[in-house]
Amino acid sequence: MGSSSAHDSTLVAPDAAAPAGGQRTRAVLNRFIFRAMLFSMGSTAVVLHRALPWKSVAWDFAKLSARNLARLCGVRVHVHGLERLAGPGPYIFAPNHQSNFDIAALLGYLPGHNRFVTKKELFAEPVLGTVLRTLGMVPVDRKNPLEAIQVLEQVVRDERCSLIIFPEGTRSRDGVLLPFKKGPFAAAILLKIPIVPVVCRGTAALMPKGGYLTINPGACEVFVEEPIPTADLAYDDRTELRDRVRAIIATRLSAGTEEPS
Repeated sequence: MGSSSAHDSTLVAPDAAAPAGGQRTRAVLNRFIFRAMLFSMGSTAVVLHRALPWKSVAWDFAKLSARNLARLCGVRVHVHGLERLAGPGPYIFAPNHQSNFDIAALLGYLPGHNRFVTKKELFAEPVLGTVLRTLGMVPVDRKNPLEAIQVLEQVVRDERCSLIIFPEGTRSRDGVLLPFKKGPFAAAILLKIPIVPVVCRGTAALMPKGGYLTINPGACEVFVEEPIPTADLAYDDRTELRDRVRAIIATRLSAGTEEPS
């Protein structure tokens, strides 16, 4: 990795990568580690949430579990740009979406108690829905934008937490950045909170789409870009804001690891 500027704060997960000769075996083993940790983490989080009066404990446990997953699977997560966040927020984090490992990286390494925003259909599944509710994930109806905005406003107002919304709406199969939807940017403008472009790079190789939950050992990077204020923006600015955020992410994906001076 290139040298960082003096102003770059970088978090690096412990280096636990397997030797090159053991990559295939490690990938198969990681599949079982991932499934076992997903089940145990979800079950434990549900118990903590129901048994303890401090609901943040379940989130802290999930955050720690995501970091442990990276370490056990031999994945090194390099996080840049945390110093750009002035205070705890709330923010709307807008990351690109290359693979399922994006979720583990963002859960484990973005600061604070954040809430992923996801389609409400996932909450209909009994087991997955219970875990998602336990961790405070936010269900939204993509067919009802007004209701979705109201749900997000209530979460931000009542919990003072940041939101994580994937503007692409789905994972990219080949790592190429997909078109962005306008919803996250309309939400940021209507809620008058900064939107933060976040870049996940290298996660597609770690956990390819269609890989049956296989995690390959290796490294990935998460870049937290400069927050963009929305207090002075109007609803009609949502398309320009969307295009601005997408351009920032596209530039970072095609650039080197070195931070701008």
